[in-house]
Amino acid sequence: MSLDLRQKIYVAGHRGMVGSAIVRELIKRGYQNIVTRTHAELDLANQMAVQYFFEKERPDQVYLAAAKVGGIHANNAFPAEFIYQNLMMEANVIHQAFASGTKKLLFLGSSCIYPKLAPQPMSEDALLTGKLEPTNEPYAIAKIAGIKLCESYNRQFGRSHGIDYRSVMPTNLYGPGDNYHPENSHVIPALLRRFHEAKISNVPEVVIWGTGTPRREFLYVDDMASASVFVMELDNEVYGKNTEPMQSHINVGFDSDITIAELADAVAKVTGYQGLIRFDHSKPDGAPRKLMDSSRLNNLGWRARVNLTQGLDVTYASLSTNNFCF
Repeated sequence: MSLDLRQKIYVAGHRGMVGSAIVRELIKRGYQNIVTRTHAELDLANQMAVQYFFEKERPDQVYLAAAKVGGIHANNAFPAEFIYQNLMMEANVIHQAFASGTKKLLFLGSSCIYPKLAPQPMSEDALLTGKLEPTNEPYAIAKIAGIKLCESYNRQFGRSHGIDYRSVMPTNLYGPGDNYHPENSHVIPALLRRFHEAKISNVPEVVIWGTGTPRREFLYVDDMASASVFVMELDNEVYGKNTEPMQSHINVGFDSDITIAELADAVAKVTGYQGLIRFDHSKPDGAPRKLMDSSRLNNLGWRARVNLTQGLDVTYASLSTNNFCF
């Protein structure tokens, strides 16, 4: 497929960890016309503002990486905000992209779309086959809706308007630019912050939620950006042969997982923390295992390159460069 590097590309959420990595990847690949807006400049939950933006800019492509995200605590504490904000952003961006003539769009979802007890590793056809993990069900419902929005617009308008809206489902992501909020962050940034602060304060023990036994898969964010552009650039015929109209999303993972206890040990090592690690069994674990089946993407020719040790080293070094401004 011949690529037009001059096409106007809007990256929604460019200041976030994933969006910023996508911008870096696009620039590396030679794309010359990248459009961005901060939240202060464009509230994606505001329908009129999004409509005005798309009518003015009329991008050729959209990467929808903007989302309200957080860890177990945040999802438990703010379920209404998670479902409302994400539904509104998705609906506004996808519809206004269509209305303004945008032909290509990539929606970024999450592995939490799959049932809590889905067979492992989780393949794309596990979607909607069982109950979701309760702690992040509202967020997961919003992400499922985003997939179905893309599929529905393709089914109704794909042939008549030439649109091609795709979805990728990343596993747990980490890397430079992550959210290090003490309560609302995901597991890797939360652990990096806690172990770093424990080290500099000589705290003898770090307590972690849960039993430490759940298994999780982690993908470095620059690998996710590479996969996103790879999927967006796939020839229409190739993408169509490897997906189905009502099951068109593609998993993006690292292809192996570790326990939370093993992750804690790895983060302690990279930060230099030498104290004790204790697990609070009274706190929730979440799903027992979340490993993605990324064979569809692998068979198309893409694989992750950065292993967890390498990724943690780079991520922690980026914090040091920024003087640990959490």
